Formats: sequence, structure tokens, C-alpha cells
Amino acid sequence: MIPLFHDLNDELVLVFGGGSVGARKADRFAAEARVIVVSPRFHQSLETAAADDGSSIELVRGSPDAAAVRDWIERTSPALVIAATNDPEINGAVETAASDAGVLVNRTDRAGERDSGSVVVPATVEDGPVRVAISTGGRSPALSKALRERIQAEIEGAGAMAELSGSLREELKDRDVDPDRRRAAIRAVVRSGPVWKALQEGGSKGRNEAERVIEGVLNE
Repeated sequence: MIPLFHDLNDELVLVFGGGSVGARKADRFAAEARVIVVSPRFHQSLETAAADDGSSIELVRGSPDAAAVRDWIERTSPALVIAATNDPEINGAVETAASDAGVLVNRTDRAGERDSGSVVVPATVEDGPVRVAISTGGRSPALSKALRERIQAEIEGAGAMAELSGSLREELKDRDVDPDRRRAAIRAVVRSGPVWKALQEGGSKGRNEAERVIEGVLNE
């Protein structure tokens, strides 16, 4: 499998299963997409989230069989379907119907080898616009969690660095700095320990230190 980032703004994610797993999936995608959860029962956290003003989660109470699953997918045209029930047969029907419709599918009860068109939802670490995705191919969720905790500490300040280096890159372009020297200057900034430290301290220290690094590269 090849990792990709998919923009789900204004898209629909259809979740079958309202237990704890379905609740986690719905919460994960609701920050960006509209989410419909179909299930005979719903986890309390899911009901609470759906009741919030402005929530993008819609709960539909029902126990769809294989035929109903296919109808739901055809009627709603989701960008992603998630099979998160506790019934392997229903999950299999969801997977088959999504595949027949050419829709991406995430089946939560299957690890390791997956069929064409399936999606793995990785553990993620975020700091501003910086996002790191971690997957063990479904083999070890515990390892994914442990790695996420380790990486979280490692990327502290990465969001601020992304914003700063992006801004400085545009400023150097506006100054008509040669592309090779511009790239060398930005590389020096993102690899500079003092810049990272200054960013973590906050204020304007990060930009001041970065500008010092850039001028040092340009004056070589």
C-alpha cells in the first residue's frame, strides 16, 4: 500500500457500526467531512458528539442487511465507506458493495493483506500544518500508538517551523534570490538547532535567528 493524504472537505464518509470503533472513526473524519453513521445502537460518545451544535455527524438508526448496505452506498455516493460493525458478514457486504461502486473502503475487522481499493486509517501526529502518519499495516496497533507518542515529542515546533520557512521562502523569491541559493538558505534554516530552540521559546526569536542563518548563507 502507498500512503496518500486525501482532502475530504465537503465529502461524505459513510460509517456502518456505531460502537466504540465506529465512534472513533466518525470522530476522526468529522473534523473535515460530513459523516453518516448507520447502526442499531450508538456508543454514548457518538451520541454526545452528534448532539453538539454544528456537528457534522448524522446518526441513522437501522440494522442494514447486505441489500440495504448497497442501497445506502448508491444513494449517498460517499467518498469513503467504513465497515465497523461487529458482524463479519455485514462488514464483508459493505466491503463488496463499496468495491462494486468504486468507492474507497476501510474495514476495521481485517488486518494485514487487504483487497484493492481498501484504505488503512493510520495513527497521526499533528503540529500545525505538519502531519505525520504511522501505519504498521494493521499488524500492531500498539506499536503505532507507541511510535505516535515518541514522534509527538520529536516534532514539537514543527508547525511553527513550517509557517516560518514557508514565509521566508516567499520573501526570498520576492527578493529574486537565485533558486539554488534560496533552497540552500531554507535548508539551513530547517536544519538549524538554534532556530528550532528559538521557535519553541516563542515570540520573534525564531524569525530573528532564521534571518541570521539565511544572511549567513547568502553572504558566503
